[in-house]
Amino acid sequence: MTIQEIAQKSGVSVSTVSRVLNNSPSVSPKKREKIQQIIDEYNYTPSVFARGMVNHTSKNIGVILPDITNPYFASLFLEVQNFALKNQYATLLFNTMFVRHQLQNELHLTEEDYFKMILEKQVDGVLILGGNIDKEDVSDSFIHMLNQLQQRVPVVIVGSKIEGCDCLFIERNLKQGVTSIVHHFIALGHERIGFIGGEPGIRITTARIDAFKHSLQVLNKPLDERHIVTSDYYAQDGYSAMNHLLHTSADHLPTAVIAINDMVAIGAIRAMRDRGLDCPADIAIASCDQFLQSNYSIPRLTSLDQHNEYLGRMAVMQLISAINGSEEMLSINHSPKLIIRESCGADSDAATGHSFR
Repeated sequence: MTIQEIAQKSGVSVSTVSRVLNNSPSVSPKKREKIQQIIDEYNYTPSVFARGMVNHTSKNIGVILPDITNPYFASLFLEVQNFALKNQYATLLFNTMFVRHQLQNELHLTEEDYFKMILEKQVDGVLILGGNIDKEDVSDSFIHMLNQLQQRVPVVIVGSKIEGCDCLFIERNLKQGVTSIVHHFIALGHERIGFIGGEPGIRITTARIDAFKHSLQVLNKPLDERHIVTSDYYAQDGYSAMNHLLHTSADHLPTAVIAINDMVAIGAIRAMRDRGLDCPADIAIASCDQFLQSNYSIPRLTSLDQHNEYLGRMAVMQLISAINGSEEMLSINHSPKLIIRESCGADSDAATGHSFR
C-alpha cells in the first residue's frame, strides 16, 4: 500500500493524507477519521518520504487554458502568473487549443492527456481557466477525470460550478454585465437590440443570451429572435454574424447590438463598414468582454471590464490556500463594470437627444 493508494481510497489528495500522517490541524475531523480508518485497515506504515511530502513542494502551479491567442485567456493568465510569482510559485502553461478545433485534431491530444502531463511535472496544484469544463453538457467521464486529478493535487476552476465535480470554483458573474448594457442602450433610446457571437452549447454563451432576453422582458421591450446570431468568439465570427444579421433582417435591423466580446465587436464593425454602414450612427455596439485593444479601435469600444486582475488573484489565492491545507472557500465578490466609449454613441446622442426607435 502506497500513500497514493491511500489517497485514492479516501477520495482526497496525496498532500491531505500526508498532512494526516504529520498530525496537521488543517484537515477536518471527518476527513481525518476516514483517512485514518483506511490507514489502520491496511496497516499502512508511512515512509520518511511520505511523512515529509507535506513539506516538500515543487512550488509549481499547472495552468490549463483552451486558447492562449484569445485575449481574455491571455490577460487572465498574465494576472495568474504575476500573482503566483509574488507568492514564490512558478506557472507551467498548458494550452489545450480546445477552441481551435483544427489544431487540436492535428495534435490528437485531449484535455485528459494534459492532466497526465501535468502530474508528470509534479505540480503542487492546478488552475483550469476554461475548456471542456465550459460546455453545457460536460461528460461524466470528464468530471471523473477532474475528480481523479483533484485527489492528487488541489484543483481550482475559473468557471461555473458543475454538479458532481469536487474541485474548487471561482465563478464569474455572467449575467449582471449584460443587463447593464441593455439598460444603457435603453437609456439611449434604443428599442431594437440584437446579440451576436458566442459558440452554441457553451455556458457563457447561454448565460449571456438568457440575461439579454430576460432584461428585455423585464423592461417590456421587444425581442426579435432574428437579431440573435451565435457563431464563436473571434473577429471573423463577428464579421460573419453581422453579415448574417444584415442579410436576414434587412427590413427591420436592430439599432444596437451586444457582442459577446471585443473581437466579435471589431469583426462586426468591419462587416458594417464593408456594407457602407457606420457604427454607432447606423448600429451602436457594446461588448461583454473588454480587451486591451478596446480603447484603440475605431470607434473606441464600449465594453465590460471583467476585472481579470481580481479574478486571477483570487484564483491563485484559492489554490495556494488549498495547497496549504485549507478547505475553506474564499469569498468572491466579482461584478463587471461597463466602460462607456464611442461605439455605443453615448456622447453624440447625449448632446443631440437623438432617440433610436
